[in-house]
Amino acid sequence: MNLQQLTYIVAVADTGQFSRAALACFVTQPTLTTMVRKLEDELGVTLFERRSLPVRPTAEGEALIAQARVVLREAAQMKALVKEMHTGTAGTYRIGIIPTLAPYLLPLFLARFADEHPDAKLEIDERRTSGILSGLRSGQLDIGLLAGPLDDDGLETITLFHEPFLAYLPPSHPLLKQRRITRKDLRRMPLWVLGEGHCMRDQTLSICQHPSAAGHGNILYGTGSIETLKRLVNSGSGMTLVPELSVAPDDAHVRRFTVPEPAREVVLAVRRPFVRRKAVDALVKAVRSGLPQRLRARAMASNVSVVGMAQE
Repeated sequence: MNLQQLTYIVAVADTGQFSRAALACFVTQPTLTTMVRKLEDELGVTLFERRSLPVRPTAEGEALIAQARVVLREAAQMKALVKEMHTGTAGTYRIGIIPTLAPYLLPLFLARFADEHPDAKLEIDERRTSGILSGLRSGQLDIGLLAGPLDDDGLETITLFHEPFLAYLPPSHPLLKQRRITRKDLRRMPLWVLGEGHCMRDQTLSICQHPSAAGHGNILYGTGSIETLKRLVNSGSGMTLVPELSVAPDDAHVRRFTVPEPAREVVLAVRRPFVRRKAVDALVKAVRSGLPQRLRARAMASNVSVVGMAQE
């Protein structure tokens, strides 16, 4: 048994065909088929049901292929560790980030990180939380930037900061006369929220406990854009909640909540074990140092109340 054979059986499981697996592994189909059969003979099991199309693993094959994925990931970690010893943060890192965070957080640190680590290549992919988690588990992603807390023993998370939620109100709204507001102030308020599947929708509803579409029963609107929600409010229809990074500190539409402010926990997540610690440490440092001072000063855990679970 060798790593090449394990690579072959994982490729067959992923593609569902021996021919496609061979193409993915840059070998001929007879070579791949022969190596898979040798592994089956060595293990004394049949790994695949070859009469079906696509080719499917047998019950025994599923268990062994799952373990093969673990072995291949650990072997890749060994190579990554050696590479870090010689090159530091150099290398390619695939990063997933949720859409409600990407447009506001990335401009704060990305250019500086690129300048300080010219040999590090970041491949950034906007995904909902479910897509980031599946990508981390499968090895398609190396790092996730998302809202926590996360309930997954297979992932290590580092809290980057706590980001308060703010009420975003239409012009001349009565609550704009108050310096701070409470959750009770929002009762019976028509509310715009993000579409189903976004964790910020769940977090908003946990604070306000109201339906979407700003009380318009004849509107069913699913958006993933905070900017769209703000424009709807600016038109004078309803209100919404926004994370602090999405607004300017002097935005006249915004009112803060009383302490402890409702907030989301922004975390960096990696699959355990993640050996390239220099890259993680550099990314954590870049994100934290890029935050505006107002957020660093106000986002301490003692001053906020973390709401919701990551479902985006």
